[in-house]
Amino acid sequence: MIKPTPNPPETDPASAADIQATPRKLCTMFIVNPELDTETLLAHACESLASANVMANDLAGFLQGPHRNTLLGIAQVVMLGELAVNRALDQLDPL
Repeated sequence: MIKPTPNPPETDPASAADIQATPRKLCTMFIVNPELDTETLLAHACESLASANVMANDLAGFLQGPHRNTLLGIAQVVMLGELAVNRALDQLDPL
C-alpha cells in the first residue's frame, strides 16, 4: 500500500532541547512604559474602560435583538472592570 504523505523529517532530540532553551525575544511594538507608577496605569485603564463602555453603548443603540443584548452584556462587563479599577485607585489614594 502506498502512503499518501511522506514521513516527517527526523529530528535530533538534543537540537530540539536547544531550541526550547533559547529565550524568546519580546516584541516591543506595543509596550507600556515600565517607569509608570501603579496609580497612573490604573487611571489610564479606567479612562480606556470608560471610553469602551460609551462606545459599546452607543453602538448598541443601532442594533436590535440578540446582537444588541450581546453588546449590552459586553458593555456591562467593561463597566464592571471600570468599577474594579476605580476601587483599586481608591485604595491607593483614599480621600
